[in-house]
Amino acid sequence: MKELQINEEIREKEVRLIDVDGEQIGIVPTRKALEIAYNKKLDLVKVAPNAKPPVCRIMDYGKYKYEMAKKEKEAKKKQRVINIKEVRMTPNIEDHDLNVKARKAIGFLKDGDKVKVSVRFRGRELGHTDMGKEVLLKFAELTSDYGIIDKGPNMEGRNMIMYLVPKSDE
Repeated sequence: MKELQINEEIREKEVRLIDVDGEQIGIVPTRKALEIAYNKKLDLVKVAPNAKPPVCRIMDYGKYKYEMAKKEKEAKKKQRVINIKEVRMTPNIEDHDLNVKARKAIGFLKDGDKVKVSVRFRGRELGHTDMGKEVLLKFAELTSDYGIIDKGPNMEGRNMIMYLVPKSDE
């Protein structure tokens, strides 16, 4: 949270003043605005420094800072960090191995993580990228109850990569 200028930190000659209840008082000299704030036992806070003249508001700065910190903390609570988990395979993977990897990926998707599924081609396997694509699409089909394809299969060097994201709870 960026710090706002308060009371004596405000150096401008004139400011546009807003009262406690949000009512505009108008453009007044900074000294008079400070006087009004002190008479109400509150602070003069510059809320819009780039405006001409700058906009200042009369408020309890301590209470304002506390409210802002509280809002920030609440927003942090609600946000979710998405991790990317990777599942690697070869183009000639057996069905059982594919099912094991799919169950692992389903676990990741249930936890709300994104899954990067990659098929690594070695040597002559590079000539059969269609097999890798089939494996990836079969994998997507096995995990279709829990995730959907975010980015379809495409080649990156010797690997064919596909991304799965968890299904939304709509």
